[in-house]
Amino acid sequence: MTDVSAPDAVSGGETRRPGPISRVVALFRNTWRTLTSMGTALVLLFLLALGAIPGALLPQRSLNAGKVDEYLAQHPTIGPWLDKVQAFSVFSSFWFTSIYVLLFISLVGCLTPRMIEHIRSLRAVPVPAPRNLARLPKHAEATVPGELDAVADRMAGRLKGWRQTTRTLDDGTREISAEKGYLREFGNIVFHFSLLGLLVAIAFGKMFGYEGNVIVIADGGPGFCSASPAAFDSFRAGNVVDGTSLHPSCLRVHDFDARYLPSGQATAFAANIDYQDGADLVSGTWRPYRLEVNHPLRIGGERIYLQGHGYAPTFTVTFPNGQTRTSTVQWKPENALTLLSSGVARIDPPGGSYPDDRERRKHQIAIQGLFAPTAELDGKLLSSSFPAMNAPAVAIDIYRGDTGLDSGRPQSLFSLDPRLIDQKRLTKQARVNLKAGEQTKLDDGTVIKFDGAVPFINVQVSHDPAQVWVLVFALTMMAGLLVSLVVRRRRVWIRIVSAGPGTVNVELGGLARTDNSGWGDEFEKLTERLIEDKR
Repeated sequence: MTDVSAPDAVSGGETRRPGPISRVVALFRNTWRTLTSMGTALVLLFLLALGAIPGALLPQRSLNAGKVDEYLAQHPTIGPWLDKVQAFSVFSSFWFTSIYVLLFISLVGCLTPRMIEHIRSLRAVPVPAPRNLARLPKHAEATVPGELDAVADRMAGRLKGWRQTTRTLDDGTREISAEKGYLREFGNIVFHFSLLGLLVAIAFGKMFGYEGNVIVIADGGPGFCSASPAAFDSFRAGNVVDGTSLHPSCLRVHDFDARYLPSGQATAFAANIDYQDGADLVSGTWRPYRLEVNHPLRIGGERIYLQGHGYAPTFTVTFPNGQTRTSTVQWKPENALTLLSSGVARIDPPGGSYPDDRERRKHQIAIQGLFAPTAELDGKLLSSSFPAMNAPAVAIDIYRGDTGLDSGRPQSLFSLDPRLIDQKRLTKQARVNLKAGEQTKLDDGTVIKFDGAVPFINVQVSHDPAQVWVLVFALTMMAGLLVSLVVRRRRVWIRIVSAGPGTVNVELGGLARTDNSGWGDEFEKLTERLIEDKR
């Protein structure tokens, strides 16, 4: 007879070691078990939230590349290191994407077995009663008048809402096994699958969505059309969006209305706009709409939001030959409460004013300074006391020379390129304060007039094809969480034994499978209802 516990004779008395394939399979199995555990999913969810913090605290290149460059210039030591770890592109970085994908895999691997197990538990009958019900946390006994079968049927009928089964033992004893609270696990599964769906919907929206911001000047401004990313001041596209399939629409602003408290705090603002969409672009039809905060215009799957507002000063320059040029350009609000704004206006002389382009470029006009909607002078310093345009004024420096309009070099919309001033290509001609309607004259006869200002609005065009699904999954996630918190798992066993003619002994045992809070009072009320002699 062969001893099965002895070493394998073929291997020369040595224990057979697993091969490389077996070790790889075992490693993969253990890794998968670790990845798909609920603890790992919670850790990955925490890491995802932790990883999103730099995206909220640091400027992101996809939203504002200029602020990223400014941060790198101000932090020459730590800035390049942050750039190497993609801290300025957090939500498209390799490490954030890795956490996102691992969390997705972990949730799928964790929830699928739980769902299968829950389906099996729904199909299974409640387990038989333990041998000794007195050992359960909740226990009660009573003698009840009645026949055994009648009492058993009556008690089973009073367990409405409980999944139950009745068993008859060999000695004639009747046992009732009842359980409720299956919705708790169902709500738990719905919550986690909704969380998974929410992550998928957000990822889908980021991949196929886009978001653009543009400033539109009111009161007869040119408006804009959203058929191309070039129409926007800033544009963030999803990973699979190339900008060639944007929904075409056009918008122009008639006027802007704002209401303020005496302190200058805005209470409401809205813009009366016209828009074109779909067939309107062919027919030339404009549709009116009142665009308000938190009341976006929805067209073609896009949402057009009113984000903010400011002012665009208007300057008219009369050149020595009598020709004029007018410029209305938005200036950046420096004070959100008073809308004191700063900016630049660049004016190119009309064609034919000078013998050649080189000479014309030497006579371009740049106006840089501050605009106050309600001017307040402290000596010669201009400030604003109120955001409404009650007494508009500007404090400006006027330059003449090459403003860099046709140099091809990118420059800020709100400030002059300091290199042009340092190289004497731009020279300061005057510094003046002007109220609306006032003007100043340069030494060569050029006249600069401040005509006033018109409001502008900052418009955001957002497209997210998964927005509805994000809402659906968020609602189902909250509903699943509510069910899992409210519903409690309970088990009850009833053993009914004949005690003689016309009486039976009833023994009850109860077990709380989840939350034990309040189970004592609940079991006592259930016991009273079951043994109550109400035929």
